Amino acid sequence: MVKLGQKGEELACNFLVNKGYRIIIRNFKTSIGEIDIIASDKETLVFIEVKTRKSLQYGRPFESVTRAKKRKIANVAKLYLKKLGEVPACRFDIVSIFHKKGSPVFELIRDAFEV
Repeated sequence: MVKLGQKGEELACNFLVNKGYRIIIRNFKTSIGEIDIIASDKETLVFIEVKTRKSLQYGRPFESVTRAKKRKIANVAKLYLKKLGEVPACRFDIVSIFHKKGSPVFELIRDAFEV
């Protein structure tokens, strides 16, 4: 059985591709954490956090991205950039997905936070 988070990431990838993003890596893992999706949006490298919920009962999914989570994503992004060997223009986006009447509803928050 596919977990909610995995399904959300799959839905997010399809959503982003339809928005013109090019997916580079899914689930970039390091010893300090993980970035769900790394993609490019034209000339910009984008580090994307995906949050999925079955409903809005506990708030919008993106609201669960805490300051600590943002810091962790930023630190993992630094490791990716070090591995890449260059520092292109980059930003942090969040794809927030919840289900309404059985269908996914997407919210894309571009430039969701700064480091």
